[in-house]
Amino acid sequence: MKMILGRKIGMIQSFLEDGTRIPVTVVEVQPNVVLENKTQEKDGYVATKVGYMDIEEKKLNKPELGFFKKNNQKPCKYVKELRDVTGYNVGDLIDLNVFTSGDLVDVQAITKGKGFTGAIKRWNFKVGPLGHGAGYPHRYQGSISFGRGGSQGQRVPKGQRMSGHYGHELVTIANLTVVHTELDKNLMLIKGSVPGPVDSLLVIKTTTKPKKHIENFPKLSDPVAIAQMMKEKEEQARLAAEARKVEAQQKAEAEKEAKKQAMIAKQKAAEEKAKAAAEKNAEAKEGDK
Repeated sequence: MKMILGRKIGMIQSFLEDGTRIPVTVVEVQPNVVLENKTQEKDGYVATKVGYMDIEEKKLNKPELGFFKKNNQKPCKYVKELRDVTGYNVGDLIDLNVFTSGDLVDVQAITKGKGFTGAIKRWNFKVGPLGHGAGYPHRYQGSISFGRGGSQGQRVPKGQRMSGHYGHELVTIANLTVVHTELDKNLMLIKGSVPGPVDSLLVIKTTTKPKKHIENFPKLSDPVAIAQMMKEKEEQARLAAEARKVEAQQKAEAEKEAKKQAMIAKQKAAEEKAKAAAEKNAEAKEGDK
């Protein structure tokens, strides 16, 4: 089995050669140094203990420093056993070469902690009636009793879904695809999201529920070409916005001019009407004389 430790950097969007946009998680995978080998004869199981990321000696206690000095290795921030990983000697480095584009992997990490939460949020229960006449059972979890009393009714059954600590648990997301690896930058791009907050430790391993292996996964487009394309799109959007703004100004000025002309025509018609009425009155007065 192939396995390696990494650090979550964050998520971005990327484009394949056919123009498809995909969500991508960026993972920093520095070389893992082999610290110890566990054998079936001596330890009862097979594993390889590795270290990830350097750390200052003053941040470790004496037993931890003694372990690294025993193996003549630099202190590491994270030390973890990779089960069923063999073929390495103490001091060897495990790098990104173990994975290639198109590999299917499982990513394991500790999820974000949400603190103490109610049963509605923690277990996705349905809320109660929201009317005032219902009282206040809007976000109550309801009855948790079972049995017919006695010892059965005086305890909470194991696994009962109640309020409590939400999150901060070990989660594995299976069958994620390795999109791209950059050995010079120690970066791995994985399609989709992975558990854990930013800067959290990830365990990346060969999937235990394998689907069809993707031999020729579509490659990412040239980032320079993508940047140029995005820049051109932004410029086109800016020009279109300016054109819409000019068109709106012209339309407003035309409406203003039309209202002005209508007002002038209305005033002119009123003046002509007043003039005709005055002439009619003058003719009437002359007729009376």
